[in-house]
Amino acid sequence: MSGRVRITQYRSAISRRTNQKETIRSLGIRRLHQTVEHDDTPTIRGMIETVKHLVRVEKVES
Repeated sequence: MSGRVRITQYRSAISRRTNQKETIRSLGIRRLHQTVEHDDTPTIRGMIETVKHLVRVEKVES
């Protein structure tokens, strides 16, 4: 995997498990509809998998 991914939170983390809330914060997302970009690494992909029901992910073309 290479390149970058754009991650946008579109569902609230309220009433979710603690590990999901912490994963959202670890991705650098602080509020609903905020978008962040990260390198497309296995670590980031694992974090996305944990909160896939709360976020939208798109590949960033450079």
